Amino acid sequence: MPVENPYYTADVHGDFQLADIGDLPLEEGATLRGCQLAYQTLGTLNAARDNAVLIPTWYSGNHGVMRDTYVGAGRAIDPAEHFVVLVNQIGSGLGTSPHTLAGPYGRARFPRVTIGDDVVAQDRLLREVLGVEELALVFGGSMGAQQTYEWAVRFPDRVKRAAPLAGTARIYQHCVIFAQTLVDALRSDPGYADGWYGDSADVRGGLQRHAGLFALHVLSNEFWTGEHWRALGFSSAQDFVVGFLEAYFQPMDAGDLLSQAWTWQHGDVSRHTGGDLAAALGRITAKTFVMPISSDRFFPPEDCAAEQALIPDSELRVIEDVHGHASLFGLSEAYVEQVDKALRDLLGTEV
Repeated sequence: MPVENPYYTADVHGDFQLADIGDLPLEEGATLRGCQLAYQTLGTLNAARDNAVLIPTWYSGNHGVMRDTYVGAGRAIDPAEHFVVLVNQIGSGLGTSPHTLAGPYGRARFPRVTIGDDVVAQDRLLREVLGVEELALVFGGSMGAQQTYEWAVRFPDRVKRAAPLAGTARIYQHCVIFAQTLVDALRSDPGYADGWYGDSADVRGGLQRHAGLFALHVLSNEFWTGEHWRALGFSSAQDFVVGFLEAYFQPMDAGDLLSQAWTWQHGDVSRHTGGDLAAALGRITAKTFVMPISSDRFFPPEDCAAEQALIPDSELRVIEDVHGHASLFGLSEAYVEQVDKALRDLLGTEV
């Protein structure tokens, strides 16, 4: 039976719609029958149908945080100019996910979903539901960047511009290992009950340890030593861990996070070219800005720069910020301004 969880509602994340995209065969062999994607659109598709911007989500994230951080009037991505499609990943808790799915593939039996599966599902949503064939821009952070790369490699003729932010085209071993600690923290909680817990709150201890692990890696050393948590309204480092990170993860569903963690650990566009990353990235024809965050420990600038060098007609735009990977939440005005500047420059290029 599905698990009821009020966190995954429009009351928390803002308006969204559900699209039934039919039966979705997955790369790992299972089929999600009647797969539903949760999405929100802003703005209007123009007569030429060439102003669509696709924004996928990251691990634990949702369309609401992407909308509120990166979209708005006067912003680079402006609904007055663009038809903005914010789409939640499969397994994100909104749409088809472990905690929502009844039947043989529900909860602990939820099948493995790849970044490629997410993109194929999004392609169906765009073409069959929204009537979008061409994307003026694909823009996503972290796992959203993984999906951005997948779009640009898999459908090069349909993506005009790509902006992967704080993410890589292929997962690297330090990220795989870190994500595994998150998996172990959740699964080791006795309340997890091998995935058959009765309520998301049964895994409270695992979610708390999961948040503590994020504190080690999602923020930069300078964030902690420079006490930058004070500028965010917290009275101590521990207050930030509890009041920000634990508060963020506590209402979520462990099974949904575990599904996304597996997807994160296995992102790799080079599977399209027999493991040859240069050949995969060489397929990209979109004008691409690779946008690492200077203090990011998940996806450090050197990893992103090495991939950017393999992408034709691309640029490296390093976003300077002290908040590490957590910069993605738009924790400083300077960060938001830099991202907007890069996106505005990218959208202003002729393609």
